[in-house]
Amino acid sequence: MYNPTSTRTERRDLIETGDVTVVEALPAQYFEQGHLPGAINIPHTEVRELAPALLPDKDAAIVVYCANEPCPNSGIATHVLRKLGYTDVRDYAEGKADWVEAGLALEQAAAVAG
Repeated sequence: MYNPTSTRTERRDLIETGDVTVVEALPAQYFEQGHLPGAINIPHTEVRELAPALLPDKDAAIVVYCANEPCPNSGIATHVLRKLGYTDVRDYAEGKADWVEAGLALEQAAAVAG
């Protein structure tokens, strides 16, 4: 059964096996401060413009996250991706705060300009 959300454990398992594209929906400056391993940066306000180039496979598994559960960015980005025809998009609603709280590492790197 399709699950539109992704738990920390599911997310960690997917990234470790390389079976998912991870998208941070925060602005570039937050991405550069630290992001989940292997994540790409697509700010929620730029999904329509950047997704076609950065996410060419509309059937690929995608997990979108932002800062924490109160942050709406990942939900907005997930909604837009689904409207654009992406078929396997999950919202990791607890986001970066949940990841760090679990003692899991963040990566640091500059965002790629779109």
